Amino acid sequence: MKFFLDSANIEEIQRASAWGIIDGVTTNPSLIAKEGAPVEDQIRRISGIIDGDISAEVVATSAKEMIAEGRLLARIHRNIIVKIPLVPEGVIAAGALAKDGIRTNVTLCFSAAQAIVAAKTGAYVVSPFIGRVDDIGWPGVEVLSDILAIYRNYGFKTQVLAASVRGPLHVVQAAKAGAHIVTLTLKVLEQLIQHPLTEKGLDQFLKDHREAFDLTPA
Repeated sequence: MKFFLDSANIEEIQRASAWGIIDGVTTNPSLIAKEGAPVEDQIRRISGIIDGDISAEVVATSAKEMIAEGRLLARIHRNIIVKIPLVPEGVIAAGALAKDGIRTNVTLCFSAAQAIVAAKTGAYVVSPFIGRVDDIGWPGVEVLSDILAIYRNYGFKTQVLAASVRGPLHVVQAAKAGAHIVTLTLKVLEQLIQHPLTEKGLDQFLKDHREAFDLTPA
């Protein structure tokens, strides 16, 4: 399973990249807005850090404008995937971009039915938001599992990206379900690494080593 960092912040991306376990980056208009830089400039900076897929989302609302914007975003770097919202105009745009050979990430997916539509457009990736599905009282990982089962049934090549991941449990559930990609914040990425027993064990190892060799803690 690939790990994508859900961030447009350069410092966060550099920090996560240093660990050597990040395969790509996802952004959205909200994340880009936080950085206060034009979309093209920020995506170009990110492309200089991460050698992997980078999702850049359109902000246009009509199919014609989405297609035009998507083509411009795709020209920024060879690794760009154009994010398109799963709305009627977005379905038209995603299909047109796919025919142009431009990879798309059909986003804001909340049901298996929507995911079928995304696959029919020829989307490279579909992004079900499992955390937000949980928020409305339905198990998001169940939606994720349904999507993966349907895709297997029909041989859809669209990859499934688990989005809106709230913690390590979501990551494990997505991995067990067979998600191709999970996108996560730096906070969740750090939580994957951390465990109180690891910290306790390391403290004990170092304490024993210092006592055995009469070393003074630095």
